[in-house]
This record gives sequence, structure tokens and C-alpha cells, in this order.
Amino acid sequence: MPRRPRAAASAQIEPPQSPSPPTEPLGPTDSPALLGLDVSQAEVVACLFLPDGRVAARWTEPNNQPGARALAERLVGLANKHGLRRIRIGLEATNLYWWHLACFLKSTPLLSALTPEVYLFNPRLVSGLKKAYSDHGKTDRIDAWFIAERLRIGRLPAPFEVDLTYAPLQRLTRFRFHLAKTLAREKNYFLTFLFLKFSAFGQVEPFGDSFGATSSALLEEFTTEELVAAPLEDLARFLDEQGRGHFENPTELAETLQRAARDSYRLDKVLDQPMTLILGTTMATIKTLQHQIQEVDKTIARELEALPLERRIIRSIPGLGPVWTAGLVAEIGNIHDHDNEASIAKLAGLVWHPCQSGSFEAEDANLAKSGNAYLRYYLVEGANSVRQHCPEYREYYEAKLAQSPKHAHKRALVLTARKLVRLIDTLLRAGMAYQAPETRQDWKEARTRPHAARPGTPRRARLAGAAG
Repeated sequence: MPRRPRAAASAQIEPPQSPSPPTEPLGPTDSPALLGLDVSQAEVVACLFLPDGRVAARWTEPNNQPGARALAERLVGLANKHGLRRIRIGLEATNLYWWHLACFLKSTPLLSALTPEVYLFNPRLVSGLKKAYSDHGKTDRIDAWFIAERLRIGRLPAPFEVDLTYAPLQRLTRFRFHLAKTLAREKNYFLTFLFLKFSAFGQVEPFGDSFGATSSALLEEFTTEELVAAPLEDLARFLDEQGRGHFENPTELAETLQRAARDSYRLDKVLDQPMTLILGTTMATIKTLQHQIQEVDKTIARELEALPLERRIIRSIPGLGPVWTAGLVAEIGNIHDHDNEASIAKLAGLVWHPCQSGSFEAEDANLAKSGNAYLRYYLVEGANSVRQHCPEYREYYEAKLAQSPKHAHKRALVLTARKLVRLIDTLLRAGMAYQAPETRQDWKEARTRPHAARPGTPRRARLAGAAG
């Protein structure tokens, strides 16, 4: 079969083309022009739609200060040529390559006459739009076109605003999120190789915490064979010294360890040294990460205290310490930027989409898990802490735990986090500290005030949420 000409093949990767822009200015219009920007570390690819959807220009600028200024100046020239008075600018929120450019375009005096609106898109929104088109490829030029097309469709998120009140705290809490995820990954990696060296250690869990000081010292000091051959009295003395006298019965603990060592698989001697090196290096990484998290936590606490009291009032919730409070405050920002508590839950992805067709309706509704992953993390982790310290939330968690047929802990915890959203929303809007359920008359009065009123959740949405 003859091959298709190269020119015909390359034509398939271009997005649907709009008619060529008119050679004459359209005249002033109040409808906004649409600018899609595909941002990478090195450059910015721009695609400008006119208000009627036609492509006016495509060009590329460096992703630096002079390039951003050149981009703004080119926009001003195009606006004058086509009689544009307003502009909407869209970028994908990937990595942090967009940050400087978004801040510049939002605040530069060069674009003040165009009243620019800057929108950050979750990459899923643009990726989902691409699936609606059958013939397209993956280039920066095409991606910029799709971002502009997403602006044209509408149903946009809230415009991007530079809020330096929360920005320092947000950078810290997101960095802590990164450290926590890295620490969890390193611990799992350590436990995988620990099974090769000492397979029964994780089964008996002699110390509760496999990464504690005594556990680390034992694994660094003894091989499995040495642990079996060690005199019981010497091993008990070693455990007592490393545990600083905290173990009630060091001899019994030593017997448990020796029994686990005898029951473990035997590892070939040629692997002893590599396993010891891997475990020692991984343990050193874990300790470093733990120390870094402690230092970041101290800085987060200081930054949180610098905020006005009314913006950190949720710190009064039992179990919601400074770190969880800071993460929630940093991601929620100004509470009045959100319509109601349901919009905060949607932002965090704590919503359950119903599955229904005709007379069929699924009993289980899947959690959306879309939106702001950082906000969802701090809500779930915060709820886990609150349910351990607050009787009201402990009872709710236990009730949901009993109702869940599968994945009981995870489902109960997520539902508890959804309940916590309502509490956080109420406290921030009313500017009031947490009160026990029996003393909440002030809350009821606050909710009747016009500034605190919020539309109720539709019944169908509540039922869908209960199904999760």
C-alpha cells in the first residue's frame, strides 16, 4: 500500500482552523478577546482569538521579564488593530512556570486599558477538551489554541488574583506536602528491602514504629544471623540502653526479636552488605526528611501567627494544630471568595457524582478527587486529627465507620472531612471560635445575619453525598 504524502499527514495534527482574520479592523467591541498561553520553562506560545472566535495571531516569546513585556506590547498593538477593549488570558497551572507571567499580565500598566482577566486552568480541563476533537497532535502551538478555545467555551473558574497575604504560607505548606509524600515513599522503600533482610520483622512489629531510634539501632547493629546467635542477656541490655529504659520488659522483647529472626527467610551472604548499605542509606534519608519537616513546621507556625486572628480562627477547633490550620487557610484564602461551603468542597474534590441512567441508580457514588489536591490533603489529614480530639467528630466518624461496607476507614475519614468543611466555612464567615455543640446559640444567630447566609445544598446532592 502506498504511503500517504507527508504533507497530508502533518495536516492532521493541526487543530480545527478558524477563518482568517479580516484585514480591516472590526471596530470597537465590548466582547473580550481570548488569549491562550502555553507556558514552558524557556518560552511562551501565544494564540489570540478575536471575540468572534477567529484566530488573530500566533507567536512565541521567551519566558522571562523582557519576553513578558514584549508579549504585552504585542497585545496592545493587536488590540489597537482590531478595536479590542477587553481581553481574557488563559494559562494551564502546571509546575510554577506560569507564576511570574500570570502576576505580570495581571498587574502590568501596559494592559490596564484592556482590563485583563487571567484564568488558571486545571490541566484536566484542557486535556478533556482535546478529546472532543478527533484529529490533533501535541505541540505547544496546538496547546495554546486549545487553551484559547477553553476560554471561548466559558464556564470559567474564578479569575486569578495575586494575594500576597497567603502566598508565603501556601508555598510553605505545599512544600511540606511534598516532603510528607517523599517521606512516605522512602519509608515504603525501606520496608520493602527490610523484608529481604529480616522478613518476619514487619510481621511481629516489635517496636510499633519501625523507624524509631531503637529499631534503627538494632537493624544497623545486627544481621539476622547475629541476632539469633546473640546471648539473650546482652540483647536485652542493648535494647534497654537504646530505649533509655522505656521498655517494660526488655528480656521479653529480646525473645520476640530472636524468634522473629529464626522464623525469617535466610538471605545469601553475598547480599548482606548490599542490603545493609541500602537500608542504612535509606534510613539516613528518612531521618533527614523528618528533621526537615520539623524545621518547616516551625516556620509554618510562625507564618500562621503573623496572620490576623479572624483569618486563622479555625485554629480553635480541637485537634486542628498549626500545620493543618495553615494548610487549610493557605488553600482556602479569603472565605468570601467562595460562594458557600459546597464550593469549597468542590474545590477540594470532596464531592460525589451520582451515577444514574433511566430507572437505574448506582448505590455507590465515586468521590470526584478533582480540584485542589493540597486542600483535599489538609482537609483529610486535619479531619483525622480532629476526630481523635473532638468528641463530636469522633462520634460522627465512628457512625460512618459502622455504616461503610468496604474501605471503612477511608470512607469514614473522607465523610468526616466533608463535615469539617461546613464547620470551617461557618467559623471563617462568622469570625467566631469553635464552640461545643451545647453552646452554639451564637452560631445560630450568626447564620441568620445577611452576610453569613448561604444557599442550602440541594436534596439530590445531599443524597449523592450520603451514598459515598
